Amino acid sequence: MPQLTDDPGRAGTRMTPQEYGASRATLWTAAVVLVTDPDGRVLVQSVDYRPDRLLPGGAVDAGESPAAAAAREVREELGVDGHYPHGLAVDWIPADTPGFPPEMGFPGEILHVYDGGTWTPERIRSVRLPAQEVTGIDFAEPADLTALMEPVDARRALSALRARIGGGGPALLEAGRPTTPTALDRLGVLRTRRTPQHGAWIPAPVPAHLPVRERSGWLFAPDGRVLLLVARATGAVHLPSPTAEPAVAPLTLGYRHTDRGALTRTAARLTAVSPTADAAYARLLATPEQVRELNDWGPAGHHELAAVHAARARLVLPAPPRTPPTELPERGVRW
Repeated sequence: MPQLTDDPGRAGTRMTPQEYGASRATLWTAAVVLVTDPDGRVLVQSVDYRPDRLLPGGAVDAGESPAAAAAREVREELGVDGHYPHGLAVDWIPADTPGFPPEMGFPGEILHVYDGGTWTPERIRSVRLPAQEVTGIDFAEPADLTALMEPVDARRALSALRARIGGGGPALLEAGRPTTPTALDRLGVLRTRRTPQHGAWIPAPVPAHLPVRERSGWLFAPDGRVLLLVARATGAVHLPSPTAEPAVAPLTLGYRHTDRGALTRTAARLTAVSPTADAAYARLLATPEQVRELNDWGPAGHHELAAVHAARARLVLPAPPRTPPTELPERGVRW
């Protein structure tokens, strides 16, 4: 900060308070809230003044904190009281962003994205829309946000969602793009629709009469995280085959019972991750909770996750804290 003075005969970098105030950038400030349902879909609302969808939120009033504005806007727009102290992203929107008419004099904006959490069906049913402005709400698959929202709004929402799943703290964005992309950002995770796997979870071996459609493994690293594959072309994620990498102490967890057959799950402890054999896939280490949040497994995902942690305990491995997923090197690793 430059030195301030009231002396008109000043020299150097000294500025009067009036000069310093005039030199500072003037920006708008706004706050929105990212809410998901139990299936990981994002709450978007329709409004009567534009065709695209928006996250709940709006402008920060004079003298109001962004967090207070977020709570006020959700209460006014959805009729739901809440407190949203955790930030997911701060976005700088430059003055030359398309879509603002010149007569508006848009000076640029700082927009805060807060974590609204996962709303239960009961909380969703409590939504009460105002008489005007908000005309409806939907829960959208993350990959569909690009078709429903303005491009910068969709980028911001996806970046905030990845920041929430990653657990590395709020993301700093410029026009919706992270200034320091994480592995989830670099790989474009959630940019394509997740494949629903809503079959019931059965904690038992697959019966002989039921065809097995897919075999997947929860392969644990020594820190309690698991191996996750990401298709570089699409950003789609899935668990690896049980025999994809060297592992020991295999355990049968159970299977998903779907109308097309069984999706079996096993668990084992990794001893190494081999050098890359298929460059089409990136390999990440992620917590079991992150794996579930990046997939659309329906209510049975909770039961599968409990079985995964029971297997982790049997393998005498620690419960991993939520940290950003780590991309493994092409040369592989050995423990």
